[in-house]
Amino acid sequence: MQSLQSYLIDRWQGGSGPGTKLHNPVSGEVLATASSYGLDLAAALAHGRSVGGPALRALTFAQRGALLDGLAKAIHGVRDELLEISIANTGVTRSDAKFDIDGGTATLSHYATLAKILGERRFLWDGELEQLGRSPRFAGRHVRLPLHGVAIHINAFNFPIWGLAEKLATAFLAGMPVLSKPATSTAMPTVRAVQAMVDSGLLPKGSFSLLTGSAGSLLEHVGPQDVIAFTGSADTGLVIRTHPKVAAQSVRVNIEADSLNAVVVAADVKEGSDTFDLFLRELVREMTQKSGQKCTATRRVFLPSEVVDAVIAALADRLLPEYSARDPREEHVRMGALAAPSQAGDVLSKAQALASLADVVVGQLPNAANTLFSPVVLKARDVRAAALHEVEVFGPLVTLFPVHSDAEAFELVALGGGTLVTTVYTDELSTSVNALEAIGPYTGRLLFGSGRIAEFSTGPGLVLPQMCHGGPGRAGGGLELGGVRGLGLYLQTVAVQAARPILEKLSG
Repeated sequence: MQSLQSYLIDRWQGGSGPGTKLHNPVSGEVLATASSYGLDLAAALAHGRSVGGPALRALTFAQRGALLDGLAKAIHGVRDELLEISIANTGVTRSDAKFDIDGGTATLSHYATLAKILGERRFLWDGELEQLGRSPRFAGRHVRLPLHGVAIHINAFNFPIWGLAEKLATAFLAGMPVLSKPATSTAMPTVRAVQAMVDSGLLPKGSFSLLTGSAGSLLEHVGPQDVIAFTGSADTGLVIRTHPKVAAQSVRVNIEADSLNAVVVAADVKEGSDTFDLFLRELVREMTQKSGQKCTATRRVFLPSEVVDAVIAALADRLLPEYSARDPREEHVRMGALAAPSQAGDVLSKAQALASLADVVVGQLPNAANTLFSPVVLKARDVRAAALHEVEVFGPLVTLFPVHSDAEAFELVALGGGTLVTTVYTDELSTSVNALEAIGPYTGRLLFGSGRIAEFSTGPGLVLPQMCHGGPGRAGGGLELGGVRGLGLYLQTVAVQAARPILEKLSG
């Protein structure tokens, strides 16, 4: 059995005590333990600020990009190992493990390419010179400079590689050192990826730390120049936001939290059309990929009453029995397990809560908590029942909501309190305009699926580094990625006022 270590102050260190057990979610076998007890987290953060920060800020964007490119290659170099570790520790199929690993390296590579465009600069100017008075000699301009703290990344259990990589890419390119804290239950792939990064010899001293096991007293040691980026539950996000030290120091916090992501099938979409088929194809993928345990997975589907029966029949045909949850180590398995045994009870209890307000129309709920949770489709009895827009089952379950108009569907989407992504399937431009204005304020990303892009659509579940990731309200109110926008979390915008020649000199 493996004892996972942390990488702090440029060396591997193990915590004391028995630690937390990491399991194979299918067999229940204990694969490893992780402990952070006794580790000096204050010293780790201080080392990042005093050593790692200056080292990264001394590099140009192009040089930071070369570093990201090298790290992507280092992780890709152990891809086969990561696949096997992911299957064992997170219960995913080989295909879903590839989705996580390749998504992570692709994001690192994208920001490496973006760095070439930013070039031989070390910080960003924002906008042009502005005349500030009667004389053109007195001017101002905004500049965005990397903060002098540590980027603390607290990641979720469902993407142990991609979660690490997407946050690392933007922080490193901005010029901030990173302390990454993976979810303990699925930390084995993360630890192996970090080992590859360390072994590459590319990491500047102090630029990267890994904390496995409990976060312990980590938040007690944050300072005003640090940044916290968290992905996980809204409850934990609230604990972080309201932590006394975080609040007292006005530490910048970015939260990506729960999200009852929605799909709207507009009234113009006819059964059998390319757009209708695209909707079904993407819904099945969002329900089953990583067993529905994605922050962007679809949870609510609003569709015209007259097509509900056709959708139920189509989903039953496509989901059962092909996507019955099974051990991913077996041949021809298309959907694996929930990522940790501890999640089985939570998924079942929340599914039962929703099933008290909706009819099970595809699949069936298990009689007892089990990580092998097969797809379930519910049909709402009362489309406005509050719990159906409040309770998220973080697994392969969706609820269908029959509606009488597009306007009603748009209104119901908003009852979710904010989503990471909402998808509208329509071939009508006027419907797209109406949806943008009605739904836009309630979501971080709006995807319009239509027959025009049926063969090209990446679907709602794929987070692309070019586009912003985050959402309002319940979704956490955060913003990550989005190309250069993703660097903004780690940069301080400074309004510089001076004589025009000085500003021109500073601007290069």
